[in-house]
Amino acid sequence: MQVESKSLAGKVALVTGSGRGIGREVALRLAREGATIVAHYAHSKAGAEQTVTEIRALGGAAVAYQADIANRREVVALFQQIDRNPGRIDIVVNNSGVSTSGPLAEVTDAEVAAIFGINLLGPLYVASEAAKRLPEGGRIINFSSSIAKYPVAGAGLYAAAKRGVESFTESWARELGARKITVNTVIPGATSPGMMDGSPQYRAFFENASPFKRIGRADEIAAVVAFLASPQAGWVSGTHILANGAANT
Repeated sequence: MQVESKSLAGKVALVTGSGRGIGREVALRLAREGATIVAHYAHSKAGAEQTVTEIRALGGAAVAYQADIANRREVVALFQQIDRNPGRIDIVVNNSGVSTSGPLAEVTDAEVAAIFGINLLGPLYVASEAAKRLPEGGRIINFSSSIAKYPVAGAGLYAAAKRGVESFTESWARELGARKITVNTVIPGATSPGMMDGSPQYRAFFENASPFKRIGRADEIAAVVAFLASPQAGWVSGTHILANGAANT
């Protein structure tokens, strides 16, 4: 009987925001492909530990580490932990994100700091540390949002931060391509489990925006990430993959 090979065997993948939603599904999918997982979390320790438990139950290897990715010192410390165990990094998935919405006239400094800190500076700090360590053939997979493509009223901060991430992708792909490192963006639409679970009032709106008349599943987004992390995606770089079921918003 032929044994199915795992495309990411021997690789180590850091997935930020692994405690729930898309991040957990990405971590589980990459683990099924053979990667050792560094399950990052900011506040959801129990969630990240559950992700690790599920990966180990599959026969995989995983550790959970905490860091506020908006704080560069904590990101440096996170990578120092990775240097000790598992001892290398091959794939980085910048999944962590937070959202907010509200009238322009009521924007607060705290909202600006949180949205840009986690959604824009966080991926920058993580990628900067990763760039010091990634080997030839490494992967950086950023996350944007369909809100960046189709901004809605009240979501300007979030949309702008995610657009910034897309610009990072295009620049980093050109810089790191000389080392055969690919950099791409996944752009999910409304997804469950995910941010939509906390916004039931918007679920019907996003369901009707897609010809499929539903929102996405987190495992569907994880499948896109798995492809970009795989050897088959070695010629895909500097691009943005919209995974939103052809929704028009």
